[in-house]
Amino acid sequence: MKKGINQWCFPAGTPLSKVLRTSSAAGFETIELNLYAPGGIGLTMDTTLEEAKALARLVRSYGLTVTSLSTEMLGRYPLSSPDKDIRRLGVESVRKQIELALEMEADTILVVPGRIEADVTYEDIWERSQMALQPLIDEIDGTGLCIAIENVWNQFLWSPLEMARYIDQFESSLVGAYFDVGNTLAYGKPEHWIRTLGKRIRSVHVKDFRTGVGNYHGFVPLLSGDVDWLNVRLALSDISYQGSLTAELEPYASFPDQLIFDTSRHLDVIMGKNPY
Repeated sequence: MKKGINQWCFPAGTPLSKVLRTSSAAGFETIELNLYAPGGIGLTMDTTLEEAKALARLVRSYGLTVTSLSTEMLGRYPLSSPDKDIRRLGVESVRKQIELALEMEADTILVVPGRIEADVTYEDIWERSQMALQPLIDEIDGTGLCIAIENVWNQFLWSPLEMARYIDQFESSLVGAYFDVGNTLAYGKPEHWIRTLGKRIRSVHVKDFRTGVGNYHGFVPLLSGDVDWLNVRLALSDISYQGSLTAELEPYASFPDQLIFDTSRHLDVIMGKNPY
């Protein structure tokens, strides 16, 4: 497994050159960049393919690779929205992820299929996201790129069996799971999810969680919550996972660069390496 870090681990507005320089100095091997609305730092809906190629070269110059792309756009334009125009904008944002990922030689894009709302039912998310994603799956046939569905606090896909069923309905190796370790701890055991999802897991996000807090404020830096990291590592080994463990954490309020170095050392421990 490789040590990865998401751009969101840095304070908003951090120049990309600093993100890359600090990540490289801390010993990370991969970085997950995020797709933003126009005006964001790094990849945006306005980024051209030539700009993406240049950015990929910049990433490589720091000894890093881009293995996956995340996005803020589906929070604004969920694929489950009852408004067809909002769904259309969501599809456009996923298509933009695909275009940029292919130019940057990333192998995975992260997709959140939708969220429960007062006027959006469980069945609505399932059906609307499936209809939105199927044409995109057809478009990436033969590319090797994977659309990876993430488990988040959206009141959807509550169990690993259900997540497996959702992924399997597409009947395509181009759809997999983006498994988030910390997100499952509030209602299950991450190691159980890993073994159930098995080879469907294409990428892994890592953060820790304190179940006694039980809400968003329960997310904490690695090794300081209630995740049983040894059993998580063993479960990942059992399914022969060889991708990145990508940290997705809130920046420290003070000395935010320290989070990057601390997280690198914490990942060494989680992966069974001796950081000392």
